[in-house]
Order: sequence, then structure tokens, then C-alpha cells
Amino acid sequence: MTLKRINYGRGHGYKIDGQKVDGVTTLIKDGLPKPALPYWSARTVAEYVADNLDQVAGMGDMGRASIVAALKEVPWTARDKAAVKGTEVHNLGEKLIRGEEIEVPEHLAGHVDAYVQFLDDWKPEPILVEAPVGHRRWRYAGTLDMVVRLPDGRTVLADIKTAASGIWPETAYQLAAYRHAEVYLDSDGAEQPMPVVDAGFAIWVRADGYDVIPVECGERVFKDFLHIAWVARAAKDNKALIGEAIRND
Repeated sequence: MTLKRINYGRGHGYKIDGQKVDGVTTLIKDGLPKPALPYWSARTVAEYVADNLDQVAGMGDMGRASIVAALKEVPWTARDKAAVKGTEVHNLGEKLIRGEEIEVPEHLAGHVDAYVQFLDDWKPEPILVEAPVGHRRWRYAGTLDMVVRLPDGRTVLADIKTAASGIWPETAYQLAAYRHAEVYLDSDGAEQPMPVVDAGFAIWVRADGYDVIPVECGERVFKDFLHIAWVARAAKDNKALIGEAIRND
């Protein structure tokens, strides 16, 4: 048995030796507090209302429950649109770094130009691209964007990010989990030992350019990731801590 990535619909999951394991990004999402999220959600709804006053006013006949149901979905619709754009950029970036020809969607022309400029400027030699990785002892898996060799001889683990707000700290935990994985899957689906990595980079790709941002992903950050994973799993299982009501007849 071996590490496997299973794709289903718009999502995916992982198994190691036939047993389901947690995904890196899911563990970080569920285990790391995000104090800015409530403010972002409130601002997103407020901005939607301010920018669509006529449409919101026209919702009056829908009734309170339907209006609330529609408006509370606004942040998640915005999140999903950003996620789709990020996925598209990742898919195009994978083909570009492999040297494949692509058709560039008009709405992503700026992002593609920025990524091509990164490739021209930094001249990364791909070692791994979109490779599933996993850790048997710590029971997690994920898919890294790339491990590349730079002209100066360094081997770098890099992740493409497209969020308008920049690079968030959780990127460090994500890269640390990938860097310290035990194995990756090669193009034949066989497990191979994870290569030694010298540094971690986030490649912030935007319509107006790109930035290469160093990301700490060493042993200390990996230990922090393991704590985050522990919290995520505890939160998932905490309903079992509360029993049924006891009758005293």
C-alpha cells in the first residue's frame, strides 16, 4: 500500500496504506485561529450592500429569512470566486513550468504574464511539480506546488499565492508540513523520499506583477504545525466529550 490522492468533484482527499489521513490545508484551516475572518465577512457583506443598493432594496418582497439567507452567503461567494481564480492560476503555472503551451484566458492574462516573468527572472529548474506528499507517523498528506533548483544551486520549496491581501502566516505552516513530509509520489505513482530543501518561498502572483517572499518553514515551524494539527483533530472530535442527559426518576 502507498500514499494516494483521491479526487472527487471539486475536492480531493488522501489515504496512506489504505487509511484516510488529514489534508495539510484542512488541518491548518480547522486548527489555527483566524481573528480577522469575522471582520472580513462583515466588511464583505457591507461592501456588497453599499455597491448594490438597488438590488438589495429590491429584495424587500423576499421576506426577512430569505434576505438574511442571501446576504449571509456573500462572503463565501467571494471566497469561492477567489479560490477558483487561484486554482486556474495554479493549473496554468503547472503547465508553464513544465514548458507546455497554454491558452491564456483573458481574465488571467495579467497573472500569466507575471508568472512568466517570474520564470524568466528566476529560471527555476523543476524537481517536483504538483506532487502529493505524506507523513505516516503524523498522519497527514498534501500536494505541494513545486520544488525547484535555482541557478545559485539552492533547492527551494515554493507555493503560488494569488490572494489580493498578500501572503498570510499560515503559508509557513503549510510549507513546513510539505518540507518535512516523509515521502512524495513520483510521476509513476511510486513513493520516493522527500528531497532535502534549503528554503521556502511564496510566489505572490498578481495581475500587476509578482513578488518572491521568503517563508520560514524549518523544524520549529513544523513543530508548530503539529500543534495546530492536534488542535484541529481535537476540535473535530470534541462533541464526543459531552454525554446524554441523565434521568433521575
